[in-house]
Amino acid sequence: MKKISSLLTVVTLSSTLFTASAQMGGSGRGPSGPDFSGAMAKLFGENPAFSASVEVQAKNGSSGEDMSMPGKIAYLDGKSRFEMNLSEMKGASMPPGAIDQLKQMGMDKLATVSVPAQKVVYLIYPGLKAYAEMPVQNPDAAKSADDFEVKITEDGKETVDGHACVKNKVVVTDKEGKSHEYTVWNATDLKKFPVKIVTNEKNMDVTMTFKDVKFAKPEASLFAPDAGFTKYDSMMAMMQAEMMKRMGGPGK
Repeated sequence: MKKISSLLTVVTLSSTLFTASAQMGGSGRGPSGPDFSGAMAKLFGENPAFSASVEVQAKNGSSGEDMSMPGKIAYLDGKSRFEMNLSEMKGASMPPGAIDQLKQMGMDKLATVSVPAQKVVYLIYPGLKAYAEMPVQNPDAAKSADDFEVKITEDGKETVDGHACVKNKVVVTDKEGKSHEYTVWNATDLKKFPVKIVTNEKNMDVTMTFKDVKFAKPEASLFAPDAGFTKYDSMMAMMQAEMMKRMGGPGK
């Protein structure tokens, strides 16, 4: 009974963390990290291939709670891979020992891969040698570049992490008239790469800061599940299977 209670605690915690990650730009169906498809992709228009370290910070406008998550991003022609370690998340409310439980289950480290052209997202857990395949939830993800209009207004010049930047107000509007507004700092020494992006989605202020930007083309293998990993149709199915393993199999 104690073992079952411990596993249920991890399941509850994971659900909480998934919601927190989703508020930082993900889909709400899992810890999908920041979403670089749809309107957001237009901010990287001149840089179709890159990799970088990224710090995602979020502040809930209702509760005032701050949260941050460091990670690594690889981006190639609309596809993205975001790698994170949940033990590095700051500001999220977690019970004592929760991270240790996640580590024991092999669920503290994960990579989320988004392939908008195939309308699919992979949640990959190296510690479990498993992944869940889910449909893309962003309705704009598979839209082409021609489906958006971009309006850029310069708002001054500032330095971000040693890079001279042009600060721009950017409004991206789709054919249905839906707009997304961003404040973007484009580095003049990095091919106008947006080293800092600030936006507000669903009453959540989100800031993304990029460092160690490299423009070498990422390997195509990064944007697919690892060979030999077990496939699940959902996060719930994956977690149920892991619970069964630790409880001794079906019927125990």
